[in-house]
Amino acid sequence: MGSISCLSSYGLIFKKGKESRNGPSMFQYNGLKAVEITHLGLARFEIKGLIPSSDRFDALEYSVRFAGKIRDFSSKGYIDRKIDQRLDNTWKYCLVAGKRALDDDGFGKEVLETLQMDKTRMGVVVGSGVGAMTPFSNGVEALVQRGYRKISPFFVPHSMISTGTALLAIHTGLMGPTYSISAACATSNYCFVAAANHIRRGDADVMVAGGADYTIIPVALGGFTAFRGVSQRNDEPQKASRPWDKIRDGFVVGEGSGVLVMESLEHAMKRGANVIVEYLGGHVTCDAYHVTEPRLDGLRISSCIINNLEDVGVVPEEVNYVNGHATSTIIRDLAEVNGIKKAFKSTSEIIMNSTKSMIGHSLGAAGGLEAIATIKAINTGWLHPTINQYVKITTKIFIH
Repeated sequence: MGSISCLSSYGLIFKKGKESRNGPSMFQYNGLKAVEITHLGLARFEIKGLIPSSDRFDALEYSVRFAGKIRDFSSKGYIDRKIDQRLDNTWKYCLVAGKRALDDDGFGKEVLETLQMDKTRMGVVVGSGVGAMTPFSNGVEALVQRGYRKISPFFVPHSMISTGTALLAIHTGLMGPTYSISAACATSNYCFVAAANHIRRGDADVMVAGGADYTIIPVALGGFTAFRGVSQRNDEPQKASRPWDKIRDGFVVGEGSGVLVMESLEHAMKRGANVIVEYLGGHVTCDAYHVTEPRLDGLRISSCIINNLEDVGVVPEEVNYVNGHATSTIIRDLAEVNGIKKAFKSTSEIIMNSTKSMIGHSLGAAGGLEAIATIKAINTGWLHPTINQYVKITTKIFIH
C-alpha cells in the first residue's frame, strides 16, 4: 500500500520496502535509479500557550500572542559556539536536523572524512519558505535608527535562503549538487523531488534534503496577523490549530526543520544501510489563482495526485493513508478535501490526518516534518491523531 504526504498542489508518494534490511530487489524504476530514505532528522517543538514578555519578545500588544515554539533548543555538539551566536534559528534548526540525520545514518564526521566516502557524489537541497528574517529585520532596524555603517557584515549572507544549504555543506564537506529552493509551504517537498531526481539521473548517490523556518519574531507575527491568516484564539491556544474543524479560524505559526537522507538503492545496499522507506515519486502543479488561497474546487490538487499516481504506477485503490497539508485555514482545508475526493472517487478506505493540528504550521519546514510523520506511520503502523476537532466539515474521508 502507498502513502501520500502533504497535499496542496504538490505531493510525494512513499511505500514501505518489503525487504528493507536485506535490500529490495529493484535497482531501477522506469529506467532510473530507485531512491530510498535511509534516515531522518528534525528539530522538535510544541504549541505552548502565549508568548510571554520574558520570552523572545513582548507580544502583549499583538492580537495574536501564541505560537508553536521549540522549547529548550540546544545546538551543542552540532554547531560551534562562536558560529551559533551569529546564526538565525532557521539555520541552527537546519544544521542540527541535517547533521543529526547524517549522524544517525552512519554518515558522521569520522565516516565522512574517510577516503571511502566520495563526497562529490553527496549533495544538499534544503530550502526555506522565507529565509532568515531576524538578520534582515535587524539590518533594516540598524539602517533606520543608526545608519548603514551599523549594519552587520553578516546581514546579507545570513539572510539568504541558500544559507542553510551552504552551511550544511560546509559543515559536512558534501560537494555534490547543492542549492536551495523556496516555494512557501511547498518548499520541503520541492527539495525532496529535486534531490530524488539527482539520484535517479545518476548525478549523486546521497542527497540531504528538507526545509527549515523560524518566523516567531515581531515583524513576521505582525505580517501574518495583518493578512488575517492566523488563529486568534489567545484564550485557548492549545485548541487553536484545528484542521477540518467547522469553526477553524486560521493556522498557528510554527517553526522547526525536517530533513531526510535520500540514497540510491545500490549505494544503500553496498554500505549495508537500513532502508526505512522507499520514495516512489513526487509531482507538482499550480492553480494560478491567488497568492495565498487555492481554488475551492481543488482541481489542480486532484490533478497533482492523479499525475503523481500515474507516474509511479500506483492505482488510487492502493493508497490507504494521506498526511494532509491541512493548515486549519477556512478555504484551504476545504479545497484540499475537494481535491482528494476528485482524485480518489471512493475515499472510504483512506485515513487522513493533520500533523499541523499538533505542531502548527512551520512554513517551509512543514513538508519535511510531515514526510517524517508519514514515514513513521508507514514503519510503525501507528498514526498520530488530528486533534481539536469538535465540529467536522462535511466529508466522507475518515479523519484520524
